Formats: sequence, C-alpha cells, structure tokens
Amino acid sequence: MKRAPLTLAAVAAALAAVTGIAHLAAPAAPAADAKTAAAARMPVERSALVCPAPSSSDIAETTYTSITPGTAGAGGKGTARLLGATKEAKPVLELKERGKPAGAAASGAEAPALTGTADGILAPGWTAQQTTKVSVGRARGVLGLGCTAPGTDFWFPGASTAKGREDYVHLTNPDDTAAVIDIKMFGPDGVVKTEPGTSENIRIDPKSSKSVSLASLAPGAQLADLTAHVTTRAGRVGASVQVGEEGVGADWLPASVDPAGSLVLPGIPADATSVRLVAFVPGEEDADLGIKLAGPNGSITPAGNEQLHVKAGMTASLDLKDVTRGEPGSLLLAPAAGKKAVPAVAAVRVVRGSGAKQELGFVPATAPVGTRATVADNRADENATVLSLTAAGGADAKVKVTASAATEAGEAAVKELTVKAGTTQVLSLAPAGAKGVYALTVETVSGGPLYAARTLTLPHEGIPMFTVQPLSDDHAMVSVPKAAQDLTVLTQ
Repeated sequence: MKRAPLTLAAVAAALAAVTGIAHLAAPAAPAADAKTAAAARMPVERSALVCPAPSSSDIAETTYTSITPGTAGAGGKGTARLLGATKEAKPVLELKERGKPAGAAASGAEAPALTGTADGILAPGWTAQQTTKVSVGRARGVLGLGCTAPGTDFWFPGASTAKGREDYVHLTNPDDTAAVIDIKMFGPDGVVKTEPGTSENIRIDPKSSKSVSLASLAPGAQLADLTAHVTTRAGRVGASVQVGEEGVGADWLPASVDPAGSLVLPGIPADATSVRLVAFVPGEEDADLGIKLAGPNGSITPAGNEQLHVKAGMTASLDLKDVTRGEPGSLLLAPAAGKKAVPAVAAVRVVRGSGAKQELGFVPATAPVGTRATVADNRADENATVLSLTAAGGADAKVKVTASAATEAGEAAVKELTVKAGTTQVLSLAPAGAKGVYALTVETVSGGPLYAARTLTLPHEGIPMFTVQPLSDDHAMVSVPKAAQDLTVLTQ
C-alpha cells in the first residue's frame, strides 16, 4: 500500500502542534531598526589546568596550592582536582569550596606532572600554583609556576643553550589522545639549525609528560639568548621551560603573551642586580622597541638604553643592569618614536644578590589583569610576598585586592587602591592571623589597563631565593550569544 505524499497543509499542522503556531504564514522578518540581543556573560562551567613535573632533584620540596576565588561557604556543587599525569592518575590535590585554598606537598624527584579539571561553582577562575625549593646543588633555588591551561602555541624568549645553562622544555598532555609538537629555536642570527629528527614530530603520549633539553636539539650551538617556539601538530599541551644556571640559580620561564606591538613586563624586584631583556619578532618586519621603566613616581627612559632594535626572525637582547635602582618597576615596551608597531614577544632575566649568593628569576611579557586574576601560593612571613601593580595605559586604575583565608587559619582581608597611570605600586597584604598559604586576587574596578605580578621570596643561607609569577585574566566569564526561535529556515 502506497503512502499519500505529505502536503504543505499537513506540514503546517504538524508544526502548529509542536510549536504552537496557529497559521501557515512564515514569521515576519525582524524590523530594520531591531537591535541584536547582546551576548550574556555567564560563568564558565569547566576549567582545565596543567602543571609540569616540578624538579629532578632528590632534595626538592614542592608545595601545591589551588583556589577558586569567591565567597567561602557559598552554596552550589562543583569539583576541582589535580591528578598525576600518569596512566594511574592518582589524585594529588582536591579543592572543596570557593574562597579558601587547598594545599598539598611532595618531596624528591618523583613528583609527577599534574593535570586537572574543575566544574560547577569551582570552575570560574580556578587557579593553581606549584612552588619548589631546592636548597643546594646545581639547580638550587626557588622555582615557582602558575599552572596553565593547555594550548597549541607558546613563545619562550629568554631561553639559552649557553655553557653553564640547562634549559628543558616541559610538555604535558592532559588528553586521552597523543599530542605531536615541534620546537623551533631562534638566535641572534635567525633560525638555529637542529639535529635531524630531534625537534619535529615529538610525540607526547596521552596523560603523560616529557622534558626536552634545548641543548640536545642543537649540539654545539652555545647561544646565551634565544627564543624557543613550541607548536602542536596534533592535540594540545601545557608547556614551560625550566632553567638552571651554574652558580646563579634556577626557576621556570613561563611563556610570553602572544606577539603584540606593545608589551608590559610587570614586577621587577627593587633590589635586582641584573636585568637582561630578550625580545623576538616573528614576522617579516624589523621592530624598534622604545623602553620605559614604570616606577612608583612615574615612567622614565633608562639612560643609554632608550630602545632596542629587533631584526625580523632574530632574537635581540639588552643588558639593563640594575635598572630599578632600589625601586620596584615594570618594563613598558612600545614602538620607538616615529616607528610603526610590529608584533613581538619578550621576557627579562632577573638576578638578585651577588657572587655566590645569587638567584635568578624570569618575568615574561604578560596580558592585563582584565576583570580578575589570582595567584595561589603566598606566604605571610615578613617581606615574603610582594604584589606589583602597574597601570600601563593613559588612565589611572582603581584596584581591589583580596587576600583569601589561609589553608590552616586566617580571615580574608581586602584593600582598595588607585594606581596612577604610568606607575608601579607594590603591596603586601595577608589575611589576619594567617597560618599556611593563601591566595591573592586582583580585580580591576575601573580604569586601566592594569598589569600585575607577585614576587615570592624564600631566603636560604643568605641567598635571596625568589620567583615571580605574572597575573592575567582568569577568564571566569564567557560570552554566550542569546538564541531565538527562527522558523524561517523551514521555508528556505
């Protein structure tokens, strides 16, 4: 028996039954002056973080700290866990509530890289940090790093293959499928020739981590300053560079912000004895970068170091020595007078102390704080934690800083201040009665753009061991376009 073909009237009747439409006429077109509904800002529902393996030293002591900013004890459900990036995936740290950090510790060289996710009320702004202290040996120092979201493209100006340096790219794959990555290096003369088969198609197995020695990629190429570029052919990874320098110290070199015509490198310590700027231009045009130092009383141009010429595809460097002269500051890079903006990446190598009592750290070019940013591991010891805030644009920035409750004891503290345009202000803030570690959350109330970094100092036997972590927008909110029913598609 044959079925009768559906008529237009039958289709209309079916649509009416489903959608409540009482007539056949197609919906009217929107009025010419109707405005598209603005996208709603909604909290993210899921966040992911990756932390590299902290150290290869048997005497390393590592602290992990995790927090989701917000009101402690607020209702709602959510989970946030960091797991070892291994096939067994053992839990290392689990967060239970917003507004109060959770901590964990690990010892020795066996501590794994970590991967983790947060969902529900614990997802928006979820932040984690690992801080490692190695008291003696070639890699002695404080190594601090904010755990990052996995990605596909990373720039590391400030890396090196020089004698006495040991730089390793740490690559962590958080996913269930393999990732494949390439590493390119650029020195003062351009692309660094690497050994065949060493720097391309590097496979990172699912839920695993791998470290790659930069020196092993180009044996014999002893370059004091270079830029490493990590890209993925498949999948995504977390990437960071661990640096050890003979007789100076060790720390993590985080990735620079994406190439831009103007860059801000916030939070250079006041007592820096050596500051070395390294920059790279990935395009086909040279860049002339004007250099300013934003200090407590305004921005100045360092005498004799007014600008840096960076040739296309080549790494350039400039020794700024003790440019801060006893005052905290941030470097501002912008096109030199009369020059066009050319996208670049940059970082500075910072040394504190002298002789056998030196320690190094790195400050990469950083994205603005935006709405809100958090750094998780802070200590209430005197002068241990210093927050640097820089208003790099032409406007003052009104800022709200919150010190969370600490892991063991202590009540949250809040301070509001205004950072004058073109200046860097420093702040030490801790929860009342703090015991354990705590988080600092920075919010831009008005004005800006605002840039921030936190210096954590943990002295050891006269060595000013330290690490600097930049803060950038935690992307807790996401734009969700408003949708409306449109049956015109059925008549097309």
